[in-house]
Amino acid sequence: MDTIISRKEGLRERKRRETRKRLAEIGLRFFVENGYEATTLEAIAIEAGISPRTFFYYFKTKDELLQFWHRRGFLDALGPAMLRESREQRPLTAIRNCLLKLAPRYETENSVIVDRILNSTESLRPGKHAIFTALEETLVAALSEMWPEPNKLPSHRIAAMIAAGAVRLAMEARRQDNRNRSLAAHVKKAFVRIDEQIAGS
Repeated sequence: MDTIISRKEGLRERKRRETRKRLAEIGLRFFVENGYEATTLEAIAIEAGISPRTFFYYFKTKDELLQFWHRRGFLDALGPAMLRESREQRPLTAIRNCLLKLAPRYETENSVIVDRILNSTESLRPGKHAIFTALEETLVAALSEMWPEPNKLPSHRIAAMIAAGAVRLAMEARRQDNRNRSLAAHVKKAFVRIDEQIAGS
């Protein structure tokens, strides 16, 4: 009996993930075709063949729908990737190496589209800040698991804040880069500047 229940719950959860992804794909397509502001959640629900009420079971807002792509491509991978880094390096170095490995995830077609929408729509400014807040929190949690001594928590928070700032600057530089260099290249450059500042202090 327990096995049957477990299978049903597993199937239900898989269907939920698939529906959530399908709604996110439709929403992103509508944002591109019609504009973020002009797209309604009701229109997305109708296109997906579900009621608006059912839609709210998966996403509460359009901003939450956009955040799906950030989490799926980058943020969800960040914590586990950090925990695979060696404890034999400095925390900030571990973050740098992890971010360089994950940077290509942020350069998928969908991630580029989401980034463009976030930076072209003033009402999404809070959502942009939320992404970097989530990045900081994820890094602090990972660092605290890697180096669990309580007295290290303030240092973990500082390292996470520095890294989030580096990613923010790298993303801005990537958008303005006429030479079309990768996000990883800009992340690497940002951390070089951080090292220069620390060495010069």
